[in-house]
Amino acid sequence: MAAPITDRFDSVPEDLHRVGAHRAPARRGRGWIAFSWSVLAVVVLTLGGLFALTLVNPGFKGSGVIDSTVAPVEEAEPVLDPEISVTVLNGTPEPNYATTVGDYLVAQGWLGAELGVGSRAKSEADDIADTIVFYNDPANEGAARALVQTLGTGSIRLSDTYPASPITILVGSDLALPDA
Repeated sequence: MAAPITDRFDSVPEDLHRVGAHRAPARRGRGWIAFSWSVLAVVVLTLGGLFALTLVNPGFKGSGVIDSTVAPVEEAEPVLDPEISVTVLNGTPEPNYATTVGDYLVAQGWLGAELGVGSRAKSEADDIADTIVFYNDPANEGAARALVQTLGTGSIRLSDTYPASPITILVGSDLALPDA
C-alpha cells in the first residue's frame, strides 16, 4: 500500500505549544475496506441484474441458454413461392456459379430466380464454406426453407444483411447441384 502524502502539518516543531495541528496516524488496512465495499456492490448489482432478466425473460436459465420449453419456436412449413424475387450470390471460386444455381432454381419452379426478376452476382468473398439463405421478412421463412430443400443443403437466417432482395442465397462450397 502506498505511503500517505505528507504536508507541513505532519512535522510539528518541538517548541510549538499548540495542539491539534497534526493528523492522527493512518489506520492500517483502510484500503481493504473500500475494496470490500466495491466487490460487494458488484456482486449485488450482478445478482440484481440477473434477477431482473429472469423477470423480463422467463426462459432465461442463468447460463446464457434460453429454455425453449417455455416459448416453443414454430418453424414455418417449406413453401415453394415462384413469385418471390431471389438473389443468388456466388461465394465459391468457381466462375459463373451464381448463374448455374439461378438456372437450376428456375428449372425447379423458382421463377423469381430468373434474370430480370431476381439477380445473380459474385460475392465479395469466394471462400464461403456453407450455403446460407437470407430472408429479411419473417413471412418469407417458408420460402427460405423450401429453397434449402430444393438446393439440398444450407441453412436459413432472418437478417437485414441484403435489404434489396426478399431472399438472398449466398452459395457456399458445400452446394453440389445434381447433374441435369
